[in-house]
Amino acid sequence: MGGTFDPIHNGHLFVAEEARILHRLDRVLFVPNGRPPHKKAYELTHASERYAMVEIATRSNPYFECSALELHRSGPSYTVDTLAQLRAQQPDVDLYYITGVDAVADILSWKRHREVIRLAHFIAATRPGYSLTELRDRLPADYLDRILLIGTTSLEISSTDLRARVGRGLPIRYLTPDGVVDYIVEHRLYADADSPIERTAAQQGERA
Repeated sequence: MGGTFDPIHNGHLFVAEEARILHRLDRVLFVPNGRPPHKKAYELTHASERYAMVEIATRSNPYFECSALELHRSGPSYTVDTLAQLRAQQPDVDLYYITGVDAVADILSWKRHREVIRLAHFIAATRPGYSLTELRDRLPADYLDRILLIGTTSLEISSTDLRARVGRGLPIRYLTPDGVVDYIVEHRLYADADSPIERTAAQQGERA
């Protein structure tokens, strides 16, 4: 499961667990992007900090693992390079790439997309009201054969919203794991130096 994870949130974690259970995956590898190839509308948080938050968020699930694979590779982070590297490391493993259906619908714009679809099956999480016809209208039949859809429970959470909430001093607890909230507070991410950040109960020294 790749992404900027800026920050990782419970929506990411739930989709990963849903995919793992439904498709009997041995494990889910979270791969934070090192340098996303597409220009962002905001300054991306440093890769090492995004990796740290993913590691914190995934450590309680024995089937989840965090990988720094893209952080150690120079240049833009392309999915095809990541999949090729994983395939070289574990040639006998069946690879599945977990992402949102909107991302899969745009796969023809990805770098070396024919190689991408050959290297891994895709597990695409659909959004409420999404029609499978939309995907069929955009992708060739041989691509569709490599894509599995999961109609996961909708969690209306986005990293963009979390960053905005922190910037406004609003709480993000229960939207992302407490450890991630604590990391954001400690490192003053997504907020001006003088802006308040809602802390978790553990940081506040909550009394019973």
